[in-house]
Amino acid sequence: MKRILLCLLAVTAAAMLSGCTLLSEERIKLRDLDFTVLSEEKIPEELMSIIEEKKKEPFQITYTDKEYLYICVGYGEQATGGYSIAVNELYLTDTAVYASTSLLGPESADKNNATPSYPCIVIKTEYLDQTVIFE
Repeated sequence: MKRILLCLLAVTAAAMLSGCTLLSEERIKLRDLDFTVLSEEKIPEELMSIIEEKKKEPFQITYTDKEYLYICVGYGEQATGGYSIAVNELYLTDTAVYASTSLLGPESADKNNATPSYPCIVIKTEYLDQTVIFE
């Protein structure tokens, strides 16, 4: 009985230790990705129609034409215009592409404009067959 209990305890401890190492693994950035933020007229037509369908609600989508990877983040309907979006990070790890953006509020003068806006950014980068993680 003691042997069974000791074996069970050893197996449990090994499982806990291996689980802890998995949880503590850091993602390692292989490199930052070069990118271009596209103006509306440079967005592929098919992608633009998808964005138009989704723009009223926040969204995060990717699109590829096998030549480029397009990473799109929309912040949904905002009460006024004057918003901008910053790309905080765009980088590659061995398992995924990580993309981080931030919505920047309008200047106080723009807050008087009562016309709704739909802030969205389309980031064009090299084609990579990787999952994109939005942060």
